[in-house]
Amino acid sequence: MARLILFNKPFGVLSQFTPEAGYPCLADYIDQPGFYPAGRLDRDSEGLLLLTDDGKLQQRLSNPRYNKQKYYLVQVEREISDEALKQLCEGVVLKDGRTRPALATRIEAPDLWPRLPPIRVRLTVPTSWLSLTLQEGRNRQIRRMTAAVGYPTLRLVRVRIANWRLADLQPGQSISTTAPD
Repeated sequence: MARLILFNKPFGVLSQFTPEAGYPCLADYIDQPGFYPAGRLDRDSEGLLLLTDDGKLQQRLSNPRYNKQKYYLVQVEREISDEALKQLCEGVVLKDGRTRPALATRIEAPDLWPRLPPIRVRLTVPTSWLSLTLQEGRNRQIRRMTAAVGYPTLRLVRVRIANWRLADLQPGQSISTTAPD
């Protein structure tokens, strides 16, 4: 049976086991040989990262053709407009093509752990939060999508992949489980 690690990746940590440019990496948090990330979160993103010791499961979790939905909480600069939300829902044209339609909803600020370091605050510019659900995972996709509709991402936290949830895991914490067949 495939084993799975649910890890709450902190801000600034690389989604790889090899250190690079002085940044912390997964090896600083996960001490279980034979596990590899199923997908990635960029260094500036936080939240749920799945790691597995099974190559087939890794492929099913990370390849977009398997339609594993990924759920994010996104803080953007300014109050996001209904038009921008509509554009996100319809798909956004990026340099590497149109994104698949997403589910985007304006939400109240979620109850999350403080980010270290904190996001930059500009007293004259409000922020807003949205939930965003994707079925693909291009490089820095959400950041590029929100920027394309005029609302730069300030904070990005993945809270769920398919049926696996971040739940109460704090940054840097992980839990091991077995994956269903």
